[in-house]
Amino acid sequence: MRRRTLLAGALLSAAASPVLAAGTARAADPGPSVTKKATTQLDATAVFFVSYDGLVNNNSFQKNGLLTYKGYQYAAWYTSTKNAVVARRVLGGTTWSTVTLSHQLKAGDSHNVISMGVSKVDGRLHLNMDSHSDGFFYLKSAAGLLDNPATTSWTSSVFGAVQTTLDGLALTTQFTYPQFVATPEGRLQLSYRVGISGNGRNALAEYDGSTWTNLGEWSSSTGTYTSEHGTSTVRNMYLHGIDYDVNGRLHSFFTWREQNGAVMCSSGGITNHDTGYVHSTDRGRTWLNNAGTVVGTTGGSDKVAVTDAGLVVDALNPDHSLMNQESQATDSTGLPHAIISYVPGRFGQCTTNYVSDRTANGRAFHLRKNSSGSWQKTEIPVVLGSSQRTKLVLDKYDNAYAIFPFGRIAGASKASGYTDWTVLFDGSGLNAFGEVVIDELRVKADNVLSFMYQEKSSGTTPSALHVIDFALPA
Repeated sequence: MRRRTLLAGALLSAAASPVLAAGTARAADPGPSVTKKATTQLDATAVFFVSYDGLVNNNSFQKNGLLTYKGYQYAAWYTSTKNAVVARRVLGGTTWSTVTLSHQLKAGDSHNVISMGVSKVDGRLHLNMDSHSDGFFYLKSAAGLLDNPATTSWTSSVFGAVQTTLDGLALTTQFTYPQFVATPEGRLQLSYRVGISGNGRNALAEYDGSTWTNLGEWSSSTGTYTSEHGTSTVRNMYLHGIDYDVNGRLHSFFTWREQNGAVMCSSGGITNHDTGYVHSTDRGRTWLNNAGTVVGTTGGSDKVAVTDAGLVVDALNPDHSLMNQESQATDSTGLPHAIISYVPGRFGQCTTNYVSDRTANGRAFHLRKNSSGSWQKTEIPVVLGSSQRTKLVLDKYDNAYAIFPFGRIAGASKASGYTDWTVLFDGSGLNAFGEVVIDELRVKADNVLSFMYQEKSSGTTPSALHVIDFALPA
């Protein structure tokens, strides 16, 4: 598919006004802005092939392909030999130190990403690699590596052997979408899917510093969903993410994908429907709907199902090419935000080719829960120009940033109620292929928006992989 960057011609902007408190003027928090700091090259010849309209080194559902911890930034990717590579640099540094691992990418499938996680309890770096509805590959570093990076050598000797289990814990033979998330206590959890597209369940495992435990599945693939066109009895829940907020609550937005195409108006569409939301107050053991009612128990017989009440926070039928696994974040007060995207009804009520229809007419929306508990949605006035996903970041003032395919950045201020979305960086000069991988942890570490992108290429010709950094409002 020919990709092109299409920007909205004229976008709204607004300036925040001073806030009066007890008769005294106080300078308003700054609105969103990005100032390009530097671009560094990770690899001149990273592996390149297009699969599912994406790249294995830049799939936005990676959590994390790029991360920051204790003054260092870490990246993982596959190089031209298909070997997995892990690199690190001092924050703000221009030189990356790399370690080439023994594992080689087994398939030309962009789902087979590398995801990294940090277990704060023992200072280890964990990697899960190379899976799409089959077995995974896992390894972890020596204890304390991430706690003392300046005094620990960065060589292959600090990484353990590649395993096909979690230190002996076998999870499933149909494993996809590894996402690591650290608990407030410093344990490490691994979110993953059991099963296949259209018939899968979400599950969690947990590492306590010495042992992995399988907590079990928490979403259901069964139940009857009926649209105006037909019925489906099997599906899977695709997560937009899984994140702890400042108060220790675990949040997840999601979409449902039905197995039966009879629910769509056209076979060229995609069966994703509705944006749902659940949260957990006990580290993912039980799941609550928007109203706070328990709708599922991890590892138990009652799992979150399409038939449960109170899950949908933005309703949409399967006829608008709603994207799965987009993006989410939580703000400084713990409120959840998400980016979702689809073809709005003004462009028609039936998409017939989800790739071309999303590319021509797709729009991203900022969906959030406000302080009164209501859900608000704002269209971001940027033409997607791509079938792929957009990422969401919130700065320390809770301004929102949407990072679109090709590295374009739009922002909106909290002061405006997130109504003043405007393009801040148009991606010029990057030659980025499509989706980018965000360093979710770096924004909090040093107020920098950092993302990894790969240059366009053709066929299977390797291309350059970069990290670009932008300073956010001080």
